[in-house]
Amino acid sequence: MLQKSPPGGADRPLVHLPHTPLNDYYREGDDEARERFLRATFDDTAVDYDRLERILGLGTGSWYRRQALQRAGLKPGMDVVDVGMGTGLVSQEILRLTGEPGRLVGVDPSPGMMGQARLPAEVRCLEGRAEAIPRSDASADFIVMGYALRHIADFSAACAEFRRVLRPGGRLLILEITRPQGRLSNALLKAYMRGAVPLLARLVSRAPATPMLWRYYWDTIEACVAPADVMRTLQGSGLAAVERYVELGIFSEYRARG
Repeated sequence: MLQKSPPGGADRPLVHLPHTPLNDYYREGDDEARERFLRATFDDTAVDYDRLERILGLGTGSWYRRQALQRAGLKPGMDVVDVGMGTGLVSQEILRLTGEPGRLVGVDPSPGMMGQARLPAEVRCLEGRAEAIPRSDASADFIVMGYALRHIADFSAACAEFRRVLRPGGRLLILEITRPQGRLSNALLKAYMRGAVPLLARLVSRAPATPMLWRYYWDTIEACVAPADVMRTLQGSGLAAVERYVELGIFSEYRARG
């Protein structure tokens, strides 16, 4: 399903924090505590991330990421920035499509996650945040952010950075999991991600914080702003041709042009 950017809504503020505060993990209004929690959690659980992703995705995660990149127009010859690269799962699919590691830059605030990335030495991995991408103006043809929207502090600032770093006409792809609209579908996904997944993580993980990370994942999905607000913020930041493609009712691909 493809949705174009919704008309109107200019009187509504742009999205900053992409979900309501989650007091089970950090104190509301304490931005420093939130950043410390995220940094420590992702650094501590990086050793388990790829293994659990393969188990939970039943081997389909890499195929889906590659298809989404193709739908967004990724091609060889593009200078690419992978924002929130984590352990490099999206970066691996970028390289399968382009075969040009020297034209790929990964950015992430967690050294622990980047340290687990299995990528060629030519790929530049830079510590940084979506709100302050360590790249020069108009230096990228393609920017992707995979499943990191819910973890940044200021989505509006990140959108402004996407526009700054993209060359005119450059492409943006944001991958995210969106809460299903149907009540039954939502209940089933919640039971899976907040119940079954943490239980499985306790059985196979090496880091004590890994089960908590997957509970936190669901809580951020449940509290995340609506897709229409995400699209309105992309458009309000000066990005063009904003649209959303939805796969299986939960996998959102937000696309835009610089």
